Amino acid sequence: MSATTFGSSARFKAQFDLSNQEFSVSGSVRPQTIDELAPSLALLKESIDRVRGVLYVNVRRLAQMNNIAFHAFSRVIIDTARARPDLRFVIVTSSVVGWTTRKFALLGHIEPNIVVEEYDTEFYPGQTFLEEGGFIPVLRTQTKMTWRHERAILPRHGMRPGITMADICCGIGDFAVLAQKEFQPSRIVALDHSKSSLAYARRVAEEFDIRGIEYTYGDASEMLLDDNQFDLVTCRHSLQIFDRPALILKEMYRICKPGGRVYVTNEKISQCLGEPRGESIEWTYDELAKLFAHFKMDLEFGPKSRHYLMDAGFDDVRVESFMVTNLDGDPQDFADVIQAWEDTFAGEMSTRRGDGPEFVERFRKGFQDHIFAALHPKGYAGWPVWVASGRKPL
Repeated sequence: MSATTFGSSARFKAQFDLSNQEFSVSGSVRPQTIDELAPSLALLKESIDRVRGVLYVNVRRLAQMNNIAFHAFSRVIIDTARARPDLRFVIVTSSVVGWTTRKFALLGHIEPNIVVEEYDTEFYPGQTFLEEGGFIPVLRTQTKMTWRHERAILPRHGMRPGITMADICCGIGDFAVLAQKEFQPSRIVALDHSKSSLAYARRVAEEFDIRGIEYTYGDASEMLLDDNQFDLVTCRHSLQIFDRPALILKEMYRICKPGGRVYVTNEKISQCLGEPRGESIEWTYDELAKLFAHFKMDLEFGPKSRHYLMDAGFDDVRVESFMVTNLDGDPQDFADVIQAWEDTFAGEMSTRRGDGPEFVERFRKGFQDHIFAALHPKGYAGWPVWVASGRKPL
């Protein structure tokens, strides 16, 4: 959710990200009257109503804020802190914009459950896990981008309130948290083989007071979960990185109830696109598919999901696709994902394959051209995702 406001002399933006429980304000906030802030203050109050445990108030991209604005936002935060002792406010500032730390620190002196953290040193709980976790920084923003589509798609594939659900290869647990908040299953088991990712997920769940998710360590190809116990079993962006995806689907079939559904998302990475500089972008993603194939991973798996589900024994197989684009939300989110892809794929993975400097330079250029397309005022950039689900026969 967002509210863009035009003041008398500047423009600023307020946004709320439910997955991070974060309300953010960016730009120059210099209203002449408090009425100019009405949409943003309403969004802040709505954000407060939708979170539990902690609300992050991110002002690290705030260039300017006059006293009218500071007192208006501060009043809402202080009043809420006094009325709701169960809710903690963490105001995220940046040392680059030093005045924000000094100014907002005043609120912490007024109410003990308002604290200030500088982004550069102590931004988000579990930040060390994000830095240690390879793909984790990519996955968090990817989930934020794909959720805009999946929240509408999931009910067509078996999601509904009150069900029992398993999220296999759950990573840092962000999808499970969003599903819990949006659809309120009665139970979610979230399984992954990464101990650091699960530790991060548990910490975020505790911080956000999220209940009903059981984080479990395990091997997706041999899960220590009972047969026939879940109405919906999900596995997102993971079958494509296993060299034997049929084994994962076999296990998902086993733990799914008869009549329940298995839901998977995967990509066909060669169909990423962008304009301008389309030819360079197309070449790089063709090569990215080949790079993953070298390591026995299949980033072209998306359209293959249907026959894999049918081969695993599912019926009523449903397939659809959607395009994540730079127009869905903040184009910078799209750019951040592509930058993370470049860092990992044209960095460590290309090095391990033994790619030469000329290839790597051209490979990197395609990612940078995709970022250029995403951020260009007239540009378009897309990343296609395939959704598929199948029913376990009665």
